[in-house]
Amino acid sequence: MCGINGIISTVINDESHLRKNLTKMNKLIFHRGPDEDGFYISTSDSVSVAMAMRRLSIIDLSTGQQPMYTENNLISIVFNGEIYNYKILKQQLEASGVNFKTTSDTEVVLKLYEQKGPSAFKELDGMFALSIHDKSKNKVFIARDFFGEKPLYYTKTKTDFIFGSELKSVINCLACKPDISLEALNLYFRLTYIPAPYSIYEGIHKLSSNHYIDFDLNLDSFKIHEIQKQEPIYKREISFDNAKKEVYDEVIKSVESRSIADVSLGAFLSGGVDSSIVSHCLAEISSEKIETFSIGFERQEYDETDKSKIVAKLINSNHHEFIVKEDDFKNRLDEILLNFDEPFADSSALPTYLVSKHASDYVKVALTGDGGDEMFGGYNKYYMGKLNNKYTSIMPQMVHKQVLNLSSGLLHTKNDNRGMRFRLNRLLKAFNYEGNQYWNIISLAFTEQEKNLLLKENNLIVDTFAQLKSEYNQENPNTLTDFRLVDKNISLEGDMLVKVDRTSMLNSLECRAPFLNKDIWNLTNSLPEEYLLKGWNKKYILKEAFADKFPQKFLEKSKQGFGVPVGDWLKGSLKPELEFYIDQKFLETQSIFNKDYISELVKNHISGKEDNSLRVWCFYAFQKWYLNTYSVI
Repeated sequence: MCGINGIISTVINDESHLRKNLTKMNKLIFHRGPDEDGFYISTSDSVSVAMAMRRLSIIDLSTGQQPMYTENNLISIVFNGEIYNYKILKQQLEASGVNFKTTSDTEVVLKLYEQKGPSAFKELDGMFALSIHDKSKNKVFIARDFFGEKPLYYTKTKTDFIFGSELKSVINCLACKPDISLEALNLYFRLTYIPAPYSIYEGIHKLSSNHYIDFDLNLDSFKIHEIQKQEPIYKREISFDNAKKEVYDEVIKSVESRSIADVSLGAFLSGGVDSSIVSHCLAEISSEKIETFSIGFERQEYDETDKSKIVAKLINSNHHEFIVKEDDFKNRLDEILLNFDEPFADSSALPTYLVSKHASDYVKVALTGDGGDEMFGGYNKYYMGKLNNKYTSIMPQMVHKQVLNLSSGLLHTKNDNRGMRFRLNRLLKAFNYEGNQYWNIISLAFTEQEKNLLLKENNLIVDTFAQLKSEYNQENPNTLTDFRLVDKNISLEGDMLVKVDRTSMLNSLECRAPFLNKDIWNLTNSLPEEYLLKGWNKKYILKEAFADKFPQKFLEKSKQGFGVPVGDWLKGSLKPELEFYIDQKFLETQSIFNKDYISELVKNHISGKEDNSLRVWCFYAFQKWYLNTYSVI
């Protein structure tokens, strides 16, 4: 696991100057690869290509150094990630006469590209961001994996094309920080994060998952291509028992493929369905006791370590449980939140950071249950999407408006407990008669109407999701399959995987997600939807496939998730900082927010008049990033 950086320049042809810039970029992502670094620089009178990487050694510790080159030195690569089917691909290449010098997956990617060009990328099962300089074509290819597990940012100036695994490296190469992107600003305050292809900065983009950049050095321009098209989704006629066996076999196979490492390996074990199944599978295929890690909380309503203890005892793992206090979070807020380099308000990043930090003392690789909900239909929001169709078919729109007005008082909450009243209130606000309900459901912070009140008029865009709807052909998603497609491209890429990547790599820990496997994705897409979500039973087929591995009804137990009481903190220890963020002079200087609206929202939360935890936390995370980024005082 590594981080990569690069510069393509039409004006800089001095090797020492390029190396100096790359060195600065690498230092900023040292945490992603503390074991070693590597540099590649190719200069000419017209264009220079400079690539670098930081390496966290996982596979082929002795000969896996980068950059790597083909035997004729015409093709070079820097690579961040892990390819889980590299041994199979290597055997195929060897059968065709290809020779190898190392046992690394990077060389397999290089030789596969040499044989097949960019079409090689679709054969890779794994997580990656990579850059290949092909002198024979006078091109640079930059690619990102199918689900977007590994990040890649880029920008094009008049003279340079700059790319890197983290925003901080790209920003470091610019003369000044760019302006805020209005599209990203609006997306953030709807979603609490910024999905690809946007970044918070105007002109700096994320390469979308499952895409690659084809940069033509002759023309000093580039095109972006999809690596592989989403396969047409046809629901098979298959019995539940046969489908259940396929699910079991594919999950076991995926865990096994993601367990390849030349270093210590363990698993995050929260006690939920997904992490429990992954940990159980890992224990079954391992010849030795596995290491498992869970995090608990002093506050009982957030602590669920009893479930992880049951599984750890069942699989006989070396279990490590860490009980954290509120100060463990709050003392690291700046370190965690600012490492995202742009506003990010998923508060579960805080416990994810802490469990990664503790796990990194024991292992260099941890398997996680991430992706299980998207693959198998495990979110409550999938109920909400299905309910919308039924609700709007029987409830006249005018009556719904009256229900909304009435519910604003009845469902009013004052505490950050996110219980039934909170969920029902969110559901009623999400119901939509124009087919946009799922876009409302995934909006965890401000509704479109609330966002329009929050931001000054010159900062607004008319339809926050218009471009994303068009790009992913999901104008009006209304089936479980539609919902999962939206989540794969937006929520998974922009939120879940960002959270895990930044918090784990900040601790130099590699996380692997067995559920994020193209074969599993294609399998679940082919199954009847009721196999995934049967009535109120989420992830039905996954739980049935592994039911006999756990105590009776264990997989049916509800799980709260990685919740932290940020709403309470904003009323307590974070209150002085929050109050500064609504200082009238500060808000005037920013010229982003409508002062009266945001001040009332924050003050009502602080006073306990109403619970605005999610919206105020979203605002707080933005202001912390803004103050750290732009000098306004």
